[in-house]
Amino acid sequence: MSLKRVETEGAPKAIGPYSQGIVVDSSPHGMTRLLVTAGQIGLDPASGEMVSGGVQAETERALQNLQAILEAQGMSLAHVLKTTVYLAAMEDFAPMNEVYARFFPERPPARSTVAALGLPKGARVEIEAWAAR
Repeated sequence: MSLKRVETEGAPKAIGPYSQGIVVDSSPHGMTRLLVTAGQIGLDPASGEMVSGGVQAETERALQNLQAILEAQGMSLAHVLKTTVYLAAMEDFAPMNEVYARFFPERPPARSTVAALGLPKGARVEIEAWAAR
């Protein structure tokens, strides 16, 4: 089994001592088997700034960041098995869910959604994913 760090310009650089994602490769042919991402918030990768527009805009940007990490490993949102969504306030659940549903229209992954007392950079939402191929 080997572990490989994921780095892509399509998602924000890590703002601490962590990786955008880690790939676990356990096949003898080097095919990716599992990708675990770091939590993504509504940071624009080009500017490094939080997007404006509230929880819906942040959710969209966070999911776009996850897409970029997945695509860097030849995957897509269709490969996502599980997500965890952290919300700064549970009253943001419905607006977050509206955006989230657009990104997973066919076969939504398993998901946990929890309230978090504080998220990085004052984010309203953070989303992490586990994907496999």
